[in-house]
Amino acid sequence: MLSHVSVGVRDVARAATFYDPVLKALGYKRVADYSPGAIAYGESKGSPQFWVGLPHDHGVPSGGNGTHVGFIAKSKAAVNKFHAEALKHGGSNNGEPGPRPDYGPTYYGAFIYDLDGNKIEATLHAPPKAAKPKPAKKAAAKTMGRPPDKTRMAKKKKTKKKAKRR
Repeated sequence: MLSHVSVGVRDVARAATFYDPVLKALGYKRVADYSPGAIAYGESKGSPQFWVGLPHDHGVPSGGNGTHVGFIAKSKAAVNKFHAEALKHGGSNNGEPGPRPDYGPTYYGAFIYDLDGNKIEATLHAPPKAAKPKPAKKAAAKTMGRPPDKTRMAKKKKTKKKAKRR
């Protein structure tokens, strides 16, 4: 549904020192660089999805009240690393890594404020555990419902071949 999301910062180079390691923890990388005005992150060069830049009106950046950006994580370990890297690089804690049952039974996330107060999150929506497939039933042999006996079957084939030769 979304093409991209942008957040405003006071200093793009400073923001890069935060976002480069934090988003790397989730498997994302910087894919566009229009310094000193903006940089962008994504999975590949052709798809910049998260932009960090100076506000267009050249004013002071401010986060929207209640606005935050959630990044998809591939594992709980990635969520935990995202949180640790963010704190290590100057971010502020807005929610320790852990389950969020209010958001759903499989939701696991961590919340951070970046260097300019933007709210970001790493989230994992673990798929529900799949039911184990039932083993396929073997076809019952024509002889009284018991499985075929390979030795007996081989003897029957030899007998039929001999009968055809006569």
